[in-house]
Amino acid sequence: MISIPNASLESVIKDSFSINMLNGQMHIAKCRLAYHRIIMVQSGSGSISVDEQAYELNSPQLLLVAKGQILTGADLRITGYELSFGDCFWERAPQSANNCKAVLFNNASANQFILLNEMTSAELSPLFEAIYQEHRRVDYINKLDAMAAYLKIIMIKIANINAALLHGYDDYDKQLYRRFVEQVSQHYQGLHDVNYYAALLNVTPRRLSDVCKSSCGKGAKQIINGQLVAEAKRRLQFSTLPVKEIAYQLSFSTPEQFSSFFKKNVSASPTDYRAYFVNIGR
Repeated sequence: MISIPNASLESVIKDSFSINMLNGQMHIAKCRLAYHRIIMVQSGSGSISVDEQAYELNSPQLLLVAKGQILTGADLRITGYELSFGDCFWERAPQSANNCKAVLFNNASANQFILLNEMTSAELSPLFEAIYQEHRRVDYINKLDAMAAYLKIIMIKIANINAALLHGYDDYDKQLYRRFVEQVSQHYQGLHDVNYYAALLNVTPRRLSDVCKSSCGKGAKQIINGQLVAEAKRRLQFSTLPVKEIAYQLSFSTPEQFSSFFKKNVSASPTDYRAYFVNIGR
């Protein structure tokens, strides 16, 4: 049995992409996101909760919410933009931007809330305006590809802004943790062993796991497994690949090993999970 928290799933978005201009009062009914969301607050007040964690809105700032997280907000007043996109839309973005998405959204709780200064806000605002205006245009052959290109630029800019902020105040352990998350996001599909990442980062496996636990409450192996589970879920939901093919793509020795791993972490077999979530997020 798959347990769903008491929150409705957000409505289906055409082409798995939308962007809205925010200019006034708004209310966000409690919902589990089927799409990743970026809320750019140029000015605002009120409080938004993500997985029961409240964030007070001031100006300017970014709120990054990953697919699957629970979002709610009442009595909000926001000027800015609300951008939503699905994995199938992101696939249109060039591969070179994949690492930015992985770093920002695969461990979304670590990057949920990003404060902006006057300069970074002024840098991002025209990009959001450009993709907003492109979205409003009459449909044409390569419109979705054009918007995906804008989204790639926005994600790269946000990743760079976030990295600059973090390097300004993070100690060595925090930087090590973030380098580990970045490496996992690049290699987890083929490399599941903590020892590999520890050697790459020139620390012992025990040291790496201790740093991860102090940074996010999870060990290194849990983080790797979390990436694998998230990717397996995406492929089961958004592709028609046979389970055995997904198992091999994620470097499991046998389909049975993959099924056992998935059921242990999700409490449902890959086949049952796919049947339950069919067409969600499309």
